[in-house]
Amino acid sequence: MMPDITEERQVKVFMIIDLYEFLKLKLARRFASIAVVLSIVIIPSCDRDLSDDQIPFASFGAITINLNLPEYQKLRTQGNIYLNSGGIRGIILYQVNSSTYVAYERNCSYQPNEACATVDVHTSNLYLQDPCCGSTFDFATGNPTSGVAWRPLRKYETFISGTQLTITDTVID
Repeated sequence: MMPDITEERQVKVFMIIDLYEFLKLKLARRFASIAVVLSIVIIPSCDRDLSDDQIPFASFGAITINLNLPEYQKLRTQGNIYLNSGGIRGIILYQVNSSTYVAYERNCSYQPNEACATVDVHTSNLYLQDPCCGSTFDFATGNPTSGVAWRPLRKYETFISGTQLTITDTVID
């Protein structure tokens, strides 16, 4: 007697279904393993890089400027100017109010040894930026507000006597 063909087909269909379920389970486990490995590798790389170098120290003599001179008018009207002397890459001088000034190193605090790590005043005059790494900094505090930088900008000591503003290489904060 010959076996029934439909019974034979049913057995083959069940075997195919069992094989399908087996492979599906095996693939699911494999993908789960791959997902775990990727999450271990990728997720930590989204953290900030807290291992970059600090800004090197640069000694410079005291810089004294007469605030009444015409070349410093922008400091009185727009609140900031660039000074090419002092620091590693120069200094950005910011007027907080009529008697308080802050001097920031122009060398960015993120990967400061990179050739392009130089901070500029944004065209809006509202904040500082490093176009190289994309970080931005608050004028009043020098703290990073966006981007990869995590350290504040270096601040130099300033003091005022009458119309004379002096900037020293003493690092504050």
